[in-house]
Amino acid sequence: MDYVLKTNALCKSYRKFHALNGVTMNVPKGAIYGFVGRNGAGKTTLIRLVCGLQMPTSGSFEIYGVQNSDSKIAESRRRMGAVVETPSLFPEMTAEENLRYQYRLLGIPNYDGIGELLKLVGLDTTGSKKAKDFSLGMRQRLGIAIALCGDQDFLILDEPINGLDPQGIIEVRELILKLNRERKITFIISSHILDELSKLATHYGFIDDGRIVREMSAEELENACRKSLRVTVTDTAALAAVLDKRGIAYSITDAANADIYARPNISELVFALADHNCQLISCSEREENLEGFFISLVGGEARE
Repeated sequence: MDYVLKTNALCKSYRKFHALNGVTMNVPKGAIYGFVGRNGAGKTTLIRLVCGLQMPTSGSFEIYGVQNSDSKIAESRRRMGAVVETPSLFPEMTAEENLRYQYRLLGIPNYDGIGELLKLVGLDTTGSKKAKDFSLGMRQRLGIAIALCGDQDFLILDEPINGLDPQGIIEVRELILKLNRERKITFIISSHILDELSKLATHYGFIDDGRIVREMSAEELENACRKSLRVTVTDTAALAAVLDKRGIAYSITDAANADIYARPNISELVFALADHNCQLISCSEREENLEGFFISLVGGEARE
């Protein structure tokens, strides 16, 4: 598998505070990589390191196979764009003027691609309207357009839908999916709105306390979050024996509870358990979502 970004035991410390503690992550080419973690878990710090805004304390990373210690890393970075925290734009300029400025900054010799870029992000009809009068969603899309100046194929978005209204969220979501599908752009998206992230991501990286605690594909997450029947019984060993005999998948969660990944006949289950001197106390259907999985993975509240 080809990877756009790989990090190896990446660390970043500020005096006695360790923002990153040996982060190792792998972002596949063409993926929409959902970067999930609490506030302060290390997401923005890692993004800043990758973008070259800060230097790592130890460890390494590579972009398109080029190590961060290699002099050619600047060339690899030219293939990536980023919107970190808030879009970098000039409020007194129009959308086109903002893009023209970015083109000049990058040394692009002409403005031929600006019209197509504005159309791509849905801002081709804004005309003389200044960025300060844009909605938050329009500003976010303009920020993405600025990050795309130079024909980048790797974008890092830090909280791209934070503060947007429902319409703005839909617009940004559809733009990301379009760029990924049509232009094959790889994304890293950090977001605390986990329900929305689950509609986009093809892969996930979960970070906690400066460490990657798990990486998985969307398919693997879906399997981990599959529907189940949570049952409480007086004897889980007896329950396991009954389910094993019937070839039903399950997992024992503690001394009294288990998740059954099927829809057994409850009456038959009760009678079968009774033969083993076991009682069924309660049962309820459950389906874990991304937020629930994150909480079960790192514990505590999913604050981001």
